[in-house]
Amino acid sequence: MPSTRTVRVHRFSCSAPDDLSAMAAAVERGELDPSCIVAVLGKTEGNGCVNDFTRGFASHVLKQGIVAWTGRSEREVGRTVAMVMSGGTEGGLSPHLLVFEVREQAVGASGGSAAQPALAIGVAMTREFLPEEIGRKAQILDTAAAVTAAMRQAGIESSADVHYVQVKCPLLTRQRIESAFARQATVATEDTYLSMGFSRGASALGVAIALGELDAAAIDDATVCNRLDLYSGRASTSAGIELMENQIMVLGNSPAWQGDCVIGHGVMRDSIDVDAVAQALDRVGIRAGFRLSDADRSRVAAVLAKAEPSSNGLIRGRRHVMLDDSDIHASRHARALVGGVLAGVFGDTQLFVSGGAEHQGPDGGGPVAVIARRA
Repeated sequence: MPSTRTVRVHRFSCSAPDDLSAMAAAVERGELDPSCIVAVLGKTEGNGCVNDFTRGFASHVLKQGIVAWTGRSEREVGRTVAMVMSGGTEGGLSPHLLVFEVREQAVGASGGSAAQPALAIGVAMTREFLPEEIGRKAQILDTAAAVTAAMRQAGIESSADVHYVQVKCPLLTRQRIESAFARQATVATEDTYLSMGFSRGASALGVAIALGELDAAAIDDATVCNRLDLYSGRASTSAGIELMENQIMVLGNSPAWQGDCVIGHGVMRDSIDVDAVAQALDRVGIRAGFRLSDADRSRVAAVLAKAEPSSNGLIRGRRHVMLDDSDIHASRHARALVGGVLAGVFGDTQLFVSGGAEHQGPDGGGPVAVIARRA
């Protein structure tokens, strides 16, 4: 009997960056097959900055867990499972893991129809970048190629069917900068914190090229973090110290997949734009209102969003002071703000809200995506 693929989405609470107890219990019960895991997205309670080691800690523990459960090598897991740990759970955001597994399923089995588009996923990885390539066109073009490869793996033929692209990308440390200087090379920036934005921005521009949102010929090194009018409405990028390559996860809908999950997205024009959230909900068959019904809320499998303070210091003409706080970085304020707005809509604080939205949606806004089960 012919078979097709099905994406299963699991959401697990975490009491600490190394807490896999809920995930392990699902494996023990047979609800999660660790050999079928293709991607894990996680929110950890670090500061989301250069020295946020909760991301690397969580990634290491996850990798070791999958190795122990499956018997696969650490290298194989590292090259086949995208692990995107996003630091920062400011405000009421709750640390959690989103685990994506892909299972083969007989055509016509319960849980959807091959003729009805269902959630599809593709994963790809770039080569490791040299420090001098981070935040520059080499990273942009390699990311675009990897996104295209992930779409091909997912069997998504049209970029219009892609609703969310998650990228985990590297950053610069002082040691990495010095290694570039030793080769007589320059780097995009010597500010290690700013390097996160350059890497996120270059990765997002690569997504935009792959999805046909921007023309590669119009983008060069000087574009990154300068031309904020150029962006992808479906890219979400997160920088971390724990890797040197870009890890890419593409999510969309395809009739080649089965299952009861679908994904939809909207583009928030600012951090309080609930109309964009309503658009994402509408695309997955949920009618947004003042509050979601208990039945509709139970259908939501994941909420994915970006957060960034507007560079002009305004939200719909009203002044904000996120950019003036010398104690807490503005991106942390933005995560808390967007997390609160979304929590009010969904009645849930387990939300994947990632800070730093360079070239990811308009200035001060960003993409928001909802994965939901069909009614």
